[in-house]
Amino acid sequence: MEIEEQAFEKAKIALKKCATPHGMHASGGKDGYNMVFSRDSMIGLIGASVVDSKKEFKRQFQLSLDVLGKYQSPTGQIPNAVDKWDKKRIKQATFATLDSTLWWLLGLKAYTQNYKDKSLIRKYKKAVDKAFFWLRCQDTGEDAMPEQHPTSDWQDCFPHKYGHTINTIALYYASLKAFGKKAEAKKVKESALGSTSPTNMIYKKEGYFWPWRWKDHDGELEAEKWFDSLGNLLAICSGLADKKQTKRILDFVEKKRIAKPFPIKAMYPPIKKGKKEWQPYFSKCLAVKPNYYLNGGIWPYIGGFYIAALVKAGRFKQAKKQLKLLAEVNRLGAEKEWEFNEWVHPLKKEAMGSSYHAWSGGAYLLAFKCVSDKKIAFF
Repeated sequence: MEIEEQAFEKAKIALKKCATPHGMHASGGKDGYNMVFSRDSMIGLIGASVVDSKKEFKRQFQLSLDVLGKYQSPTGQIPNAVDKWDKKRIKQATFATLDSTLWWLLGLKAYTQNYKDKSLIRKYKKAVDKAFFWLRCQDTGEDAMPEQHPTSDWQDCFPHKYGHTINTIALYYASLKAFGKKAEAKKVKESALGSTSPTNMIYKKEGYFWPWRWKDHDGELEAEKWFDSLGNLLAICSGLADKKQTKRILDFVEKKRIAKPFPIKAMYPPIKKGKKEWQPYFSKCLAVKPNYYLNGGIWPYIGGFYIAALVKAGRFKQAKKQLKLLAEVNRLGAEKEWEFNEWVHPLKKEAMGSSYHAWSGGAYLLAFKCVSDKKIAFF
C-alpha cells in the first residue's frame, strides 16, 4: 500500500478517536482538547464527509452541528467551543471569535451536500439567518467585509491582527457563496480586490493578501506584511483570489519554501522579538520562539488546504507530490507513528503538540479527494 492510501485509512482512525456521544472533539489524544470547537470539528468533518460513502461520520457531523447550534448566542454568534463534559473544568460555551460562525455555516452546507440530507439545513434555517445577520453587524465600516478584534480567530494567541483579516474575509466570501448570497459575495470581492478601494486587501509588491489591515492614517497604514498561509489558501479555494493572484500566491509559497520540508508553515517569515510586529504578551505563549507553534511551525491541516489550492490552480503534479509529503508529516508522531499531530517543527522535523487532531485527519482526507478527482472537493 502506498503511503498516501495508508494515510487515508489512518486519517479516519484519527478522526474516530475524536468522536464522542456529543460531537467531534478537537483532538483524541490523552492530552488533547476534549471539547467541541467549531473550526476543528467542522474542518475535520467537512474533510471526512467528502469521502464518506459508508456514512461512517454522518452521525458525528450531525451531533457536532447540533451542539454548536444549541449554544448559538441570542444575537446569532456560534460558539468558539462548547466545553460541557470535563468534570475538572467549569462547564461553559465560549465565544469571542468570528471564524467559528463561518465554519459552522460551511459545515452545515457540506453536511447537506455530501450526505444529500436537507433535514439540518431546514432545522437551522432561522439560526442561519441569525448567523448571517450577526456577521453583517461586524461590518462596522459598511464595506461588505466584517472586522475582527485581536486574537479572535484560530490564531488566538499569536500574532496580533485586527480589522480586515484575510482568513475571515475568505471564509465570509465562501459562506455567502455557499448559501446562494451572490450579490453580497460580489460586494466582498469588489471591496477586497478593488484596485482603488481603501479596503483593498492585496499586498501588491508580492501579490498575496495582507494578513490584516485596518486604517490608513495619511500614509501610515495599520497593517502587517507577513504571509498568512491559511488565509491566502482559503482565498484561492473559495475563488476570492483570481487566476493571476492565485499564481502569484502559489509561486510565492514555492519561492520562499513555505511548504518545506512538509506542507505548510502557518506564517512566513516568523516574527522575532524586537520587531515592530512583536507584542509583549507573545512572550507568554508557545509562539515566543521562531519556527515554533504558530510562529512559523508546520500545521498539517493547513497543508490540506494547500493541496486543495494547488488542485484548484490545475497544478496536479505538484499537488500529488505534496499529498505524499502531507502523509509523511502526519505519520511522524511524537510517541508513535500516525498521530496526526497538532503541528511539526520545520527545522527539527519533530511532531509537536497534542495528537490525533480532527482537523489534521479531515484536511488530509479533503486533500486526498482533491488529488484523486483533480478538482476541489468543497468550496
